[in-house]
Order: sequence, then C-alpha cells, then structure tokens
Amino acid sequence: MFVQTEITPNPNSLKFIPGKIVSHGGSFEITKKDNVKNELVRNILSINGVEGIFLSKEFISVNKYDETSWDEIKHIVISLINDFYSSGKEFVIEKDLNEETENFDEIEKKIIQLLEEKIRPAVARDGGDIKFKEFKDGIVKVQLQGSCSGCPSSTMTLKQGVQNLLCHYLPEVKQVVAI
Repeated sequence: MFVQTEITPNPNSLKFIPGKIVSHGGSFEITKKDNVKNELVRNILSINGVEGIFLSKEFISVNKYDETSWDEIKHIVISLINDFYSSGKEFVIEKDLNEETENFDEIEKKIIQLLEEKIRPAVARDGGDIKFKEFKDGIVKVQLQGSCSGCPSSTMTLKQGVQNLLCHYLPEVKQVVAI
C-alpha cells in the first residue's frame, strides 16, 4: 500500500491519502485521544507533536504543533496508516459520529446546500471541512475543521470566498464568521 501525502495551505497540517475509504460516516475532527476506541486514531493522536486529526471520506489530515517538524512525525503517521490497512481493515470509521442534524428552516437549508455543493469540495482539497452551525440576524456561523482550523489563510478564504458566495446567492446573508 502506498500512502500519498499532500501539503495544505496550513503549514501545520498535512493530508494523508491511503487510497482507501477512511470514513463511511461523514467527516469529523478529533483533538483528544480520551474516550477514542479506534486504534488508528488513538495511535496517531499519541504521536509527540500531533495536535489533532481530521477524518474525511478519502483522507486523514494531521495537525501538528508549530515547534514540531514534519520530518519528525510524517513517517510515523504513514507507517501507522499502512499497518492499520495491512491488518485487513477496510476503513477507519464505519458510522457517523457527528451530532444529529437539527430541523433547519428554509434559509438555513439553502445555506447548507451552498456550503455542501460549492464550498466543501474546495475546502476538502485543502485537507479540511466547513460545518454550518447557525444563522441569526444575517450572520452565518461556521466551524472550520482539519487543515482549515488555525490556517493562516482561513480568514481570507472565509471572507473572500465563503462570505462573498453566500451573500451573492442569498441576500439575507450579511456576514460569515468562524466559531
């Protein structure tokens, strides 16, 4: 098995692509190994210098602390991913670990649809994800995950990309903020 890596706009995040399904249950971010039963997730989070991981359908983004070099941990992550899949496992996560979807009103459904169709694919290419959290008084609140969390260019992406797009399609939207 050959695990590919891709750099992301966030220098502290690297995207690992195993060439197999990572998550059958959506995408999510994990920053604490406490109460995590998954062997691969626990092992990656146990590496000195790893701050958190983000699991998506086809990749794993690993976030590290500033003071840690990728040269110190990259080969360890690749080895853990190889060992995990070589043991016969087909995917890391089988079911959705995210919260249940709430009942959204019409404008929120439109916001979510635009995020899903127009924003999420671009954010995923950079090793991250964007989740809708709330719409109130013209302000859309989103959560940036994976490589996008803490990325130096995420503020510009949020304002020039996400906010401009949502405001263009939905006049009710006045501003987009990350929480």
